[in-house]
Amino acid sequence: MNYNWNWNIFWEAAPDGGGTYFDSLISGVLWTLATAGLAWIIALVLGAIIGTIRTAPNKWAVKLANAYVELFRNIPLLVQMFLWYFVMPEMVPTEWGNWLKSLPNAPFITAVLSLGFFTSARVAVQVSTGINALPRGQRMAGTALGLTLPQTYRYVLLPMAFRIIIPSLTNEMAAIIKNSSVALTIGLMELTASARSMQEFSFQVFEAFTAATLIYLVVSVIALVLANVLEKMLAVPGFITSGSAKSGGH
Repeated sequence: MNYNWNWNIFWEAAPDGGGTYFDSLISGVLWTLATAGLAWIIALVLGAIIGTIRTAPNKWAVKLANAYVELFRNIPLLVQMFLWYFVMPEMVPTEWGNWLKSLPNAPFITAVLSLGFFTSARVAVQVSTGINALPRGQRMAGTALGLTLPQTYRYVLLPMAFRIIIPSLTNEMAAIIKNSSVALTIGLMELTASARSMQEFSFQVFEAFTAATLIYLVVSVIALVLANVLEKMLAVPGFITSGSAKSGGH
């Protein structure tokens, strides 16, 4: 194999004028973290709402929530990102569409929204599963205390459910970081796109993607370690934990 290894390539000036190739990778990491972080907030908020509705007594509300989950969970993320970026501006009123197209950070906004809605469907499934895993006495106890149904969810069911599903949410958090790489297809210069740009300009393929792989690994490990610490702090004795979730059939 006649490949010319050059690990010093990271300190050479990038043709985009933004500094060295290493600087470009760091910039890509920041875009990746910003995209994944904002999308995760959207996913948690929407996922909690939709997941709660899926366990509500109103059948029509449950059907709508289930339709939401099936829509966003079963369409590939890449297709959804293309729809958000290319199709959505054409479907809204002309003024709005022109405004969306003129945004300087349109790929970033599109990636955040697309990734957030896609992941929210997965979070919704976890939330509804966590609520259904609670004993029926929890809901009945809230009613016996005179709480309304929204108050029962707010003060009794959701706090317990979220503590139960932390292991599953940890997996989703790691997944959203990796899924952010799909945003390169709409022009966002996140980590994978930065590594690809480095490879195209310098022809140092292995160095570029080795660095990207190691960075993804470090970021994911840090996120998982923090999530595991949170999991141990909030674990509820007698309910589903990371160990029982793997061995049990709940």
